[in-house]
Amino acid sequence: MTAWWQSTVFYQIYPRSFMDSNGDGIGDLRGIINKLDYLQWLGIQGIWLSPHYPSPQIDVGYDVADYSAVNPEYGTLEDFQEFVDESHKRGIRVIIDVVLNHTSDQHDWFKQSRSSKNNPKRDWYIWRDGDGDNPPNNWESTFGGSAWTRDEATGQYYYHYFLKEQPDLNWRNPEVRQAVFDSLRFWLDMGVDGFRLDAIGTIFEDPDLTPHNSEYHAYDVLKAHWLGKETGFTPEEVTEIEESLMGHQRDLPEIHDLMRELRTVADEYDDRFLIGETRTVAFLGTGKDQLHAVFNFDIMAGDKITPDIMRENQAFWIGKMPVGAWYSNTLNNHDQSRIKTHFGDGAHDDELARINAAIVLTLPGTPFLYYGEEIGMTDYAVQSFDEVRDMVSMVYRDIMRKDGKSDDDILADLATFSRDRCRTPMQWDNSANAGFSPDNVDPWLPVHENYADGVNVAAQENDGDSLLSFYRGVIAARKALPALQHGDYNVVDENNEHIYAFVRRTDLQHILVALNFSSEPQTLAFDTSNAHVIYSYPLRDAHLPAQTQLVPFEVLIAELD
Repeated sequence: MTAWWQSTVFYQIYPRSFMDSNGDGIGDLRGIINKLDYLQWLGIQGIWLSPHYPSPQIDVGYDVADYSAVNPEYGTLEDFQEFVDESHKRGIRVIIDVVLNHTSDQHDWFKQSRSSKNNPKRDWYIWRDGDGDNPPNNWESTFGGSAWTRDEATGQYYYHYFLKEQPDLNWRNPEVRQAVFDSLRFWLDMGVDGFRLDAIGTIFEDPDLTPHNSEYHAYDVLKAHWLGKETGFTPEEVTEIEESLMGHQRDLPEIHDLMRELRTVADEYDDRFLIGETRTVAFLGTGKDQLHAVFNFDIMAGDKITPDIMRENQAFWIGKMPVGAWYSNTLNNHDQSRIKTHFGDGAHDDELARINAAIVLTLPGTPFLYYGEEIGMTDYAVQSFDEVRDMVSMVYRDIMRKDGKSDDDILADLATFSRDRCRTPMQWDNSANAGFSPDNVDPWLPVHENYADGVNVAAQENDGDSLLSFYRGVIAARKALPALQHGDYNVVDENNEHIYAFVRRTDLQHILVALNFSSEPQTLAFDTSNAHVIYSYPLRDAHLPAQTQLVPFEVLIAELD
């Protein structure tokens, strides 16, 4: 039997950036509610809502100050309940982000924990004595510098895999488990359909505090990720360096016991879905006892997408899936470059955007779209440090300034990796602020200027040739064709360097998908004499010849008799 999440098209909403309903420059729940009809029209069946909890916004919501409340900037619990209820009325499921590794240092739990060594919540976090005048060991935060911060109140150090404002919870404490599980039940009782679990690989750290013996530092890894070839490290070398530094701080075996416990909590409710921010198949367990799904992040890890890359990618993922487990395909999110920017070639960006959308929407696995990709939103380059909201960008600025790099060069670098680049407000129309906020307020991040050049919903929704119409058409095809939702996957014309083609099969339906990545016509080496077109871009006749030639950048979905 097919689970609902296997046939669902998800849409990630970054609440701060989707729709501002009250004119304060910040997106909110009421704004999302007001746009649910748009999502239903688009064909969306599931929403992944990025963190909506109270937060000091040091990490723009991923520093949670209360697991069982709503950020007042976004609305109230009543607004959240209405958001869930109104989504369900439209046939749209809702999953929410859960940050399990850490809280904000402004969370009441941490305020109590740091108040004294004898506080009942002291052991809810990782506290250790220093090694003389030094931290307990040489572990580093993933953003550079020590993973330990000395707290003046008690003289001990607390551990943080991420920022010092994000202290790690002690998941070996049963009281922590119970408190967080109760918060999950709080949202499940409100009707949410599941959770996207953030940063799950970092939840446990070596209890013996075994020091690393790497000659490198986290800054070296960050520079390698940020600057790529300029550092002289290959991607494989970066992975090895990262493991030598952080191997005692993540992916410990007991994480799988915790995933099994989380699955038990979710299974107390009917049809709830757990998906983790990880590409590690081990988090799927037997296929029935840990997460329901993980993300296929591998597609978006490279600089381009080709037919060969896709054939290898899908062969790997399908081959690794435990029976009963699932995976999800995506090409962008709140941490990654937008599809059109990342995978464009500067000459055929519009065409490649359609090809890449078709990949995600026709492959096995659940598609996850990111708000604004359906209208071709692109990365925004911050113009000054006053516009920067991403703390990773500020870490980079400080590192590079110490290295003697000019602010102009630093800003140029930020255009390529700052997470602000992909978090700008949704572009609804060509009015001021793209219809996200009134024209008399400044949105929390600037609106990309291309909203005035047709990169907005209003300009595209009635244009049958627009990217938005293309997304709507392919989503409709997926929803109408069971084979595209849960059918088997078989590659055809497997040696073609320009065409990526495959057949999705159920007992009752065979669907051919053929995508021409080339700017030249290409012939598909597959008999299509018994095929009729379900959807194509550009539009073509319903019946295909025995030998089909795909026009440049064609997307073809056809049913085989």
